[in-house]
Amino acid sequence: MASFKEIINSGVPVLVDFHADWCGPCHMQAPILEELSKEIQGKAKILKVDVDKNQSAAATYGVRSIPTLILFKNGEIKWRQAGVAQKETLKSLIEQNI
Repeated sequence: MASFKEIINSGVPVLVDFHADWCGPCHMQAPILEELSKEIQGKAKILKVDVDKNQSAAATYGVRSIPTLILFKNGEIKWRQAGVAQKETLKSLIEQNI
């Protein structure tokens, strides 16, 4: 399995969802990401990172509130947002970075 760094350094856009099981808004974000994943299949990746299990990744990217979504391409942060994001917003962002 590829490492986190290998995945975000790829030329394919990678949307990373920093979340936790106990987070209410994270549970609202999950079905939005599932739907989006079906629509963008092959164009981008969606990666979920549990901040409780991966504290170093959360610290590296300054995640202070969850959910935090960060869009990477070639290892570079193209966009980030704390809080729940709507599917159309995310889809548009991904399409701009393909």
